Amino acid sequence: MTPLVTQKKVEALVGSGVIAGGMLPKTRSCFEAHDAGCVKVHIIDGRVPHALLLEIFTREGIGTEITL
Repeated sequence: MTPLVTQKKVEALVGSGVIAGGMLPKTRSCFEAHDAGCVKVHIIDGRVPHALLLEIFTREGIGTEITL
């Protein structure tokens, strides 16, 4: 199953340094999507063949779902 985290948990992970470097702009984009009206977002690795289909149509998923 795709890992699921909340915005509050992401903020805590950023604050503790667990989320850093190249993941910071991705998480900021998630928060911007929330501000624009999205209720959840998925971060996936676009280098993986068919990553979007795997995330959407499989129970395991391949990325991280953030509920905002």
